[in-house]
Amino acid sequence: MLNKIFFTLAFMIWANLGFSQSVLEETFYQSGKINVVIAIILVILLGLFFYLVRLNKKIDQFKD
Repeated sequence: MLNKIFFTLAFMIWANLGFSQSVLEETFYQSGKINVVIAIILVILLGLFFYLVRLNKKIDQFKD
């Protein structure tokens, strides 16, 4: 019983911390620069994805 109460309270605290915004987030949202940050992150992730796909094709070609 005590375990359930502890985990419930821990989850509630963790969930509350996850939804709080920091000063940096508020600044990005207010100035409209959040879209630039998201675009840069997306470009980096897409670049990594295409690099890994190309590398996988080269490795498969080498294996055969």
